[in-house]
Amino acid sequence: MNRLSRRTAATGAGILAVLLLVAVAAPLLAPYDPAERAGRPFAAPSGAHLLGTDDIGHDLLTELLYGARVSLLVGLVAALAATLVGAAVGVTAGYARGRVDPVLMRLVDVVLALPALPLTIVLGVFAGPGLSTQILVIATVMWAGVARELRAQVLSLRERDHIQALRAMGAGPWHVVPRHLLPAVAPLVVPQFVLATKTAILLEASLAFLGLGDIAQKSWGTMLSLAHARSAFLTDAWLWWVIPPGLAIALTVLAFALLGQAFEERARPSLRGRVAAVRPRVRRGHMSVVRADDPPLVIEHLGVTYPGPGPVRAVDGADLEVAAGELVGLVGESGSGKSTLAAAAVGLLGPPAEVTGAVRIEGRDLATLSAEELRRLRGDRVALIPQEAMSALNPVHTVGDQLVEAVRVHRRTSRSAARARAAELLELVGIDPRRGRDHPHQFSGGMRQRVVIAMALANEPAVVIADEPTTGLDVLVQREVLELLDGLRRRMGLALLVVTHDLPMIERVADRIAVMQAGRLVEVGPAARVAAAPQHPYTRLLVESAARLELPVPEVLR
Repeated sequence: MNRLSRRTAATGAGILAVLLLVAVAAPLLAPYDPAERAGRPFAAPSGAHLLGTDDIGHDLLTELLYGARVSLLVGLVAALAATLVGAAVGVTAGYARGRVDPVLMRLVDVVLALPALPLTIVLGVFAGPGLSTQILVIATVMWAGVARELRAQVLSLRERDHIQALRAMGAGPWHVVPRHLLPAVAPLVVPQFVLATKTAILLEASLAFLGLGDIAQKSWGTMLSLAHARSAFLTDAWLWWVIPPGLAIALTVLAFALLGQAFEERARPSLRGRVAAVRPRVRRGHMSVVRADDPPLVIEHLGVTYPGPGPVRAVDGADLEVAAGELVGLVGESGSGKSTLAAAAVGLLGPPAEVTGAVRIEGRDLATLSAEELRRLRGDRVALIPQEAMSALNPVHTVGDQLVEAVRVHRRTSRSAARARAAELLELVGIDPRRGRDHPHQFSGGMRQRVVIAMALANEPAVVIADEPTTGLDVLVQREVLELLDGLRRRMGLALLVVTHDLPMIERVADRIAVMQAGRLVEVGPAARVAAAPQHPYTRLLVESAARLELPVPEVLR
């Protein structure tokens, strides 16, 4: 949580703490009994009555203090009930799927489609006035939003590998949900509850203002209702009868809003302000000159360092070029710096990484681009195919919708045109376009990888960087994916950099192979030469260690 978020949370918590203290200590702080006629009607503020009196002579400061108890009680209890019901429905729908999910979500859709305030009023009129009515009605109209939010998260978590492994071992929902799903979604439940309380307090004030509260237990909304009904606006009494409870409601809503925003930023790191994280700190070790004849991807003297007590040099002085239509395989053992180099080539490394040297895409040095220019470049002129296809795809949306989104992020086009483009992309990677209506979990690993490749090609990039695109796939599917990438780069003239640790597989399709060891490129050369006659000792070790399938030749063919 950054400094601004901490200040926001502290401000909201401070205001809320004062309000709760006032509510709890109301009997000690109030100068009079709330049912006592302490003065003459419509008395102006004075030393005896700091906020004056109402039309009967009740002390308004006393009513304001006791009103905090009712307003906060109704808001907190109604929000808690809505959060619990919404969480139960969302988790059940997201995990059970099948017939349960559409039934529950259609009910959620119906509740969300109805305007909240009119629905609250209608239900309140039918149920009659009272605190229990307010709590029931408010919870009834608020649970659906919580359910939809949590259902989306559970859908994502349900398809994670560790959950699938538990289910494969025979773990039932009563084991998986409380021990694995609920702890994972709990950080999202807290901000939902806090924000729901804010809304519940506003709805309580609305219901009370319309006369659906408990007249015997006055809340801030009831005070406003009585002021309106008893002609406070016809006299100066509205100044001390209406403004204080109105300000109290506004202050309470503000406190919960500030607190909810801070909790939500903590639960969702993507909502935090992107200050320095968008662009890495760049130290110029070499001034690179942009040349008109540069290949699509040029890496010059690239260095990536992670500072600390013992600084880690993840990439050390790497130089590499990839021409249009060329496939370069970047190989090396795990931890050699391959993925770090790939991330730097797309401009994705943020603090604490310190980047030196230059990465140029079609002659444009990434270090000289603004955050917005980098955003426009990624996914357009340079695209990344990540390691885990399932992690790269949103399990809640269909693959067709995600392809449409990839197109429309960079292209001003209609949804129908984007859908046509999505169908073309699926066909391009060998997937029936009709399967665009399916979700990622309905595809095999190889098919998901094809979808991710289609997303990378959505805007016809000049450079594609594939970071271990065959990880976790069987040998035949690995070969299919690499052959697909090889065919696409030839057909589309792509500059393709493939990061992999599988030397025998990449040497079949690569034009050149770059070998990386401990952050350094120790050998770069034609694939056939590197595989047959490696020059660096580490490359020879890789070639000798690589498993190759060699079938014996039958005697009849000798």
